Amino acid sequence: MKEQEMVRKAREVVSPFRVVKGRKFRLADHDPGDTGPLRGEDKQQATEVLAEGVQFLAGLQDKLYAQDKWAVLLIFQAMDAAGKDGVIKHVMSGVNPQGCQVASFKAPSAEDLDHDFLWRAMRELPNRGNIGIFNRSYYEETLVVRVHPEYLERQKLPPRLVTKHIWEERFEDIRNFEQYLTRNGVVVRKFFLHVSKKEQKRRFLERLENPAKNWKFSSADLAEREHWDEYQEAYEDMIRNTASKEAPWYVVPADNKWFTRVVVAGGIIETLAGLDLDYPVVGASKKKELEAARQALLAR
Repeated sequence: MKEQEMVRKAREVVSPFRVVKGRKFRLADHDPGDTGPLRGEDKQQATEVLAEGVQFLAGLQDKLYAQDKWAVLLIFQAMDAAGKDGVIKHVMSGVNPQGCQVASFKAPSAEDLDHDFLWRAMRELPNRGNIGIFNRSYYEETLVVRVHPEYLERQKLPPRLVTKHIWEERFEDIRNFEQYLTRNGVVVRKFFLHVSKKEQKRRFLERLENPAKNWKFSSADLAEREHWDEYQEAYEDMIRNTASKEAPWYVVPADNKWFTRVVVAGGIIETLAGLDLDYPVVGASKKKELEAARQALLAR
């Protein structure tokens, strides 16, 4: 498939799920079971589409690494069992590990809690030429911390700073942070894997009933499921307040893993293709140096 056709198809797949202005965003308007323009295609056909995308993505990443000017930060947020790990594994399977950095954010450490809420994320930002992947991110500070106020109490903030406006203030800080990154050549793309409560239940039961997947289950998953509605409200507010043209959210249907992976791959392809990536041009003096080296090698 030609490059322009691949990029066109990627844009066609992802465009219904991209949110750049979130003020009127409603999570209820997005169907977790949607399969977009691939409706009617079977899983095998989608797998072939993904394989082409992964191969194309590998070529773009190679140019990104060689050019060494842009960095790309991919953020993944989701409810438990939405498939973040699987998406990262499958979509990034063709990428050179040398040009990819992955950070998973779990409960903050004592050291993390002695700093501002963006500190630990700043330490994991990708180098120029690299793709950085955040499996969860600083957005947890507007999600799990919001659903569980006791976590906010552990952050040692001066009491007068913890007001009813704290979430709006954090959204503002995040918008400013992402604008700063954008202005410094770090391209930010954010993926919310939108799974339904019914599908999450099915996947939890599969983890319990399949011995090979028992290790994936945690009793904490069930505890968080009890807060489903609170999390949905928090995600909606998060996307509504932090989606922008420079750092859009992709609200990716996650009930069908094969389609989730196709959409994420499309979003990354669209992003890299928009950076005018190419291999560095070798000038006349460098070509002369290379030819001299070639001749030296041939003479030995």
